[in-house]
Amino acid sequence: MEPKYSSKINKIRTFALGLVFGGLFISYLGVFFRKSPLIMSLFIIVGFLAIIASTVVYFWIGMLSTKTVQVVCPECGRTTKMLGRVDACMYCKQPITLDPDLDGKEFDEKYNQKKYKG
Repeated sequence: MEPKYSSKINKIRTFALGLVFGGLFISYLGVFFRKSPLIMSLFIIVGFLAIIASTVVYFWIGMLSTKTVQVVCPECGRTTKMLGRVDACMYCKQPITLDPDLDGKEFDEKYNQKKYKG
């Protein structure tokens, strides 16, 4: 079975969505501490900060998405966004690279690190 990869943009969006749900859950936990307004307020504030953090992450990835390279996936034929030297198609998870030195090599995200001389 071939391993499935995820595009960097989708990973960051998934993290931001997790922050939204985590923030809502943390805020909701404050309801169970109604007897102590301080603890209840603390849970609500921490949950609110997680939701604000998700907004910042969504804004950041939105700005980053405008600077990406758009390529046509050789597997599914759809236009996808690519960050770095190697990435995966946002739709079919096919590994993609525009670097001719990496063509044919096994997919590894370490190729995106600046210190990698591959």
